[in-house]
Amino acid sequence: MTSVAGEAQDRLEKELRISDPRINDRIRVPEVRLVGPAGEQVGVVRLEDALRLAREADLDLVEVAPNSRPPVVKIMDYGKFKYETAQKAKEARRNQANTVLKEVRFRLKIDAHDYETKRKRAEGFLKAGDKVKAMIQFRGREQSRPDQGVRLLQRFAEDVAEFGTVESTPSIDGRNMVMVIGPLKNKADAKAEANAKRAQNKAAQKVTEEENA
Repeated sequence: MTSVAGEAQDRLEKELRISDPRINDRIRVPEVRLVGPAGEQVGVVRLEDALRLAREADLDLVEVAPNSRPPVVKIMDYGKFKYETAQKAKEARRNQANTVLKEVRFRLKIDAHDYETKRKRAEGFLKAGDKVKAMIQFRGREQSRPDQGVRLLQRFAEDVAEFGTVESTPSIDGRNMVMVIGPLKNKADAKAEANAKRAQNKAAQKVTEEENA
């Protein structure tokens, strides 16, 4: 059976994880630069004064910039802060996992109609929260004209700039030139916006049907 001392040691080790900031009595410096609970700059104060203000507010004193001189601390609800941070990290991982890399292929001598078709397809991918891998396939002597490929991809990036930004600039990959464009909206936001638009269209259609009845 685990001893009480052993359990206490385990708890202490968990509390002292490097990934967690120092809070309250674990902060061991004579003075700190204090930030209030609303983000207001209080200034440099003695540690005991900062701890007293945190206790009076029924909140925690959290070291947010330990390498500053003096360290920067903030008065906050640390439990709530940790929960919100974990939720944001979880959401970011979920959005990253849901993001798909879609591919759009170009020829160096692409005609205007084909280019517009590719552009509209890419915009659809970006609106849905997916990344777009734009690829130019060089043939024969076209490989000796990479500057033309760069200009085509730069033009494409400018044309879809309303929906995405360049994450990876044009680079040579074998016989191809590749550029990656990331969406301005993440997958979750894009899906929510699409659902809201569909609901709005349905409501408008219903009103029209009732007026025509």
